[in-house]
Order: sequence, then C-alpha cells, then structure tokens
Amino acid sequence: MLSGRSAPDALLLMTGGCPHCPAALQALTVLLKEGAIGRLEVINVAVHIEEAESRGVQSVPWIRIGPFEVEGAATPAKLRELARGVNDDGVFDAWLLETLKAGKRRKFEELVKQDPQRIHALARLMKNPEASMAIRLGIGAVLEELQGTGFTEPLMTDLAGMLASDDRLLRADACHFLTLIGGEAIRPHMLACVDDADPEIREMAQEWLDENPA
Repeated sequence: MLSGRSAPDALLLMTGGCPHCPAALQALTVLLKEGAIGRLEVINVAVHIEEAESRGVQSVPWIRIGPFEVEGAATPAKLRELARGVNDDGVFDAWLLETLKAGKRRKFEELVKQDPQRIHALARLMKNPEASMAIRLGIGAVLEELQGTGFTEPLMTDLAGMLASDDRLLRADACHFLTLIGGEAIRPHMLACVDDADPEIREMAQEWLDENPA
C-alpha cells in the first residue's frame, strides 16, 4: 500500500576513491528503502565536477537531505535524524541556529521562498536561550532581505504575541523585527508599543510612526 507520509529527497555527491562515500551511500539507501527519504540522487563529481562547483562543495561525501547539508562523514543515525527533522521543529530549529551562527542565512532565505511556513522558525529561535546577539542580527538580516516580498508577513502574529512578554529584550526584538516587516499592518502594534514600559521600545515605535504617518 502506498503511503502519503511526507519524506524529503536526498542528494549525494561522491567519488570512486572516497573512503567514506560507500558508507554514506549505504546509509542513504537504507533510508530510501525504509521510506525515510523519498528519492535519492547520486552524482559522481569526478565525472561531473560542475555539480560540486555549482554548490561550492570542497570535499565528499556531500549530502543534502531536504534543506539540510552535510559535508564529510556522517553516521547513519545523524542522517536518519536529519531525514526526520524535515517534519520535526526541534531538529529543524537546531539546524537553523547553527546555520545562522555560521553566517549562512541565505540557505534559510531560499528555503522560506520554497516553503513560506518555515518563517515561523525565527519566532521559535527568538525564544531560544542560545539566541545570541549574532543570531538576532542574523534574524534581522533575513527579515531585511525578505522585506516587501510577503514571505515575512506570517511572522507578524508571532511577533505581536511577544510584545506582551515580561522579557524586555524579547519585546524590543519583536518591535524591531516588526518594523523590518513594515507595512500598514504593523501600525496597531506600533501604537501599542508607544505605551511600553521601556523607553527604548517606545522610541523605536514612535520613530516608525513618525516616518509612516497615517
């Protein structure tokens, strides 16, 4: 019987002389047989070097499972976790945290364009205690890059909910990120922020209102 369960596709870049590639191929083949991945594409980059060059791949095995990329040896358990992570917010959020830490935000931006609901991961990341200033700057950069595209609009409800938080930093971040989304839809939230207990948040909101008169 066919199953309608969602499963990611996988891509493996390998060479014949790579000592770790056979194990990667075997592990991915097992996941394919189990239905943990839906399709497996294997490319020998010794023959098709352009496939490695176009992706900036420096070493093999190189594996992509859904949005996740792995360069070098990876255990079967790790590959299984990534395959599951396409439908697991915890695994996905951990990947996003590491992606932003590494300054590779464009990977997430491209993913949001393919699957707009992924934008909600930024709201979850904001509440993560590991979300440092660098991570918050990365979130801001994503929102600036996607500004005006419509892809950030689903995040407004998440950010608006944070404006009632007891955490001043979270409220400030939410207010700032709302201004990066922009548009008339954020006006009620800016009007609420001008009554915030924190003067910096009030100033931020008032500045947006002054720049965007009704």
